[in-house]
Amino acid sequence: MDRPVAATRKPRRASKSKDLGSEARLMALAENRIAIEGVAPEIDGGRFAIKRTEGEPLVVSADIFSDGHDEIAAAVVYGPADTETWSETPLTFVANDRWSAEIVFDTPGPYRFSIVAWRDLYATWRDEATKKRDAGKLTDLELTEARELVKNAATSGRGSKADQKAVAKLHDKLEKLSVKGDADGQYDLMQAAATVALLQAAGHRTHQSRYPIDVPVWVDRTAAAFSAWYELMPRSQSGDVNRHGTFDDVIKRLPDIQEMGFDVLYFPPIHPIGSTNRKGKNNSLTPGPDDPGSPYAIGSDEGGHDAIHPELGTFEDFARLVEAAKQHGLEIALDFAIQCSPDHPWIKQHPDWFDWRPDGTIKFAENPPKKYEDIVNVHFYRGALPSIWYELRDIVLFWLDKGVRIFRVDNPHTKPFPFWEWMIAEVRKVDPGVVFLAEAFTRPKVMKRLGKVGYNQSYSYFTWRNAKAELTEYLTELTQTEAAEYMRPNFFVNTPDINPLYLQVSGRPGFRTRLALAATLAGNYGVYSGFELCEFLPVPGKEEYLNSEKYEIRAFDWKGEGNIRDDIAFFNRLRRSEKALQDFRSLAFYNFFNDSILYYGKRTADLSSFLLFAVTLDPHAPQGGQFEVPLWEFGLPDDGSVKVEDMVTGQSFAWNGKVQHWWMNPYDRPYAVFKISR
Repeated sequence: MDRPVAATRKPRRASKSKDLGSEARLMALAENRIAIEGVAPEIDGGRFAIKRTEGEPLVVSADIFSDGHDEIAAAVVYGPADTETWSETPLTFVANDRWSAEIVFDTPGPYRFSIVAWRDLYATWRDEATKKRDAGKLTDLELTEARELVKNAATSGRGSKADQKAVAKLHDKLEKLSVKGDADGQYDLMQAAATVALLQAAGHRTHQSRYPIDVPVWVDRTAAAFSAWYELMPRSQSGDVNRHGTFDDVIKRLPDIQEMGFDVLYFPPIHPIGSTNRKGKNNSLTPGPDDPGSPYAIGSDEGGHDAIHPELGTFEDFARLVEAAKQHGLEIALDFAIQCSPDHPWIKQHPDWFDWRPDGTIKFAENPPKKYEDIVNVHFYRGALPSIWYELRDIVLFWLDKGVRIFRVDNPHTKPFPFWEWMIAEVRKVDPGVVFLAEAFTRPKVMKRLGKVGYNQSYSYFTWRNAKAELTEYLTELTQTEAAEYMRPNFFVNTPDINPLYLQVSGRPGFRTRLALAATLAGNYGVYSGFELCEFLPVPGKEEYLNSEKYEIRAFDWKGEGNIRDDIAFFNRLRRSEKALQDFRSLAFYNFFNDSILYYGKRTADLSSFLLFAVTLDPHAPQGGQFEVPLWEFGLPDDGSVKVEDMVTGQSFAWNGKVQHWWMNPYDRPYAVFKISR
């Protein structure tokens, strides 16, 4: 039986309105012809800003390619985030469709960049015309195409008025040469360097495509990435355990701190201290009548976070201290601790900012099994939103108005990420140079998130990294992975809360070792006072200081026997004088064939400052061995030679050949610093 003939089916046609939408998508896709992928650096698809400092280069790279064989060109476009002003820097082809360029931002604040790419028909013409001419096959048709390219440039709308006049003149010259039949003249004119520059500035960009994201960049002042912190308790500066220290006592110590070479002077909270559940010596629950209490139990009838402990002085005294510190090359940093004594004025004024138990009592701060009976925490949601957010922002702005531009923030990981992102941005509207240090000894991803939402610096795990393998692994993560784009560590060697086990058992050599590592590995580092005296007595079995200043007033002989002040001053001088130490990301580890010695280098791009460091990690016995001199960094063979300056002794000599030997006695000097050059 014959099969029925299938009916001819007409293609379906969408409605006119759908056709218009489809055509718009078609045209948008057709125009965006160049592929731009793998843009770096970029944090979470542009959700968070990359960090740089003023004048610090930012290398932008991307995979850029198109169909066919036409030449393409690309550029980074960038500028301040709050304007429509854009600058442009050409991207350079690297290899395998990877392109890169270096850009720089000169002043602190918010910026952004993106990438544009286009088919460069003029570059394509130059390439093809050269090949044809060399083969003797250049025809008048190619020269006609050249004149058309220049003619089109006159209508590109790009370049300055002077550029457009130059394009018109160029076209006239080409036409006159064409009339004369001067093919060589036309070719030479089209290949001239001036023509290349002119058409780059004013030529038509065929199928120009743009990366769809404006990648945010936050630019800090230098102090955010390069600083040396000295932490002290102002109340322990009187020199007498029976007298509460004052701001004037701190002023008297400024020459001493300047002599060691620090540039940031940081105070734990300087506010009134509550009396309810006040802690006694060594964190006891039975204080004596004269015990000053923990400075972190903030708030009393005398005021809260916008007040000064009356025994320290007045706001006029504080202003004199800020100015005096400036005269000694020091900037004051304050602790921003969002916690309250049960006596804080906020508790009566804003009970909805706190947590209350079913029996009507306030909930104390806890970190089981620890319980902090002398402090309570605020909460950030329910009835506290948004009023507590505004209050805390205004506290920071209050101290900013008092001359404080650096804040160390206590336990920021226990407060909401959205709060920090909002608050830091609000403060930066007033002063983009404010620096926030996150005291967050917590999980790695939480620490990184704090860096992403705006913190300029972060405490780190350095305090507990002592072995060669773990130091190498951790520093490689911090300097060579994406974390380096947004998280800047501050290597504190000790804190009032942390007396590291290594320092408890290593003696003076261990203190010098940890100083050398912190000061040379990191851009930012800090010491808590007493470190220069090699203070180490612990609470038995704990990483805490016995007779801690957190709970009592103490007095010290700041130049007592056995101090390491000279070591501190040496490293701080070296940090200021050698540019290699001012770039955290330039760190490289090299081979020293002894697991007890950490060996690494830092260098500038032009190799004018190239430092090598060898630090023994064994504080008890001499260590040494063979190591490799990185001759390859200078393009030298294994039998090459470099000049060497011992930066500690000032001696100069030469290393001939890649493998050398060094020996260190920790009781003599547990570190070596060499500057090498051709």
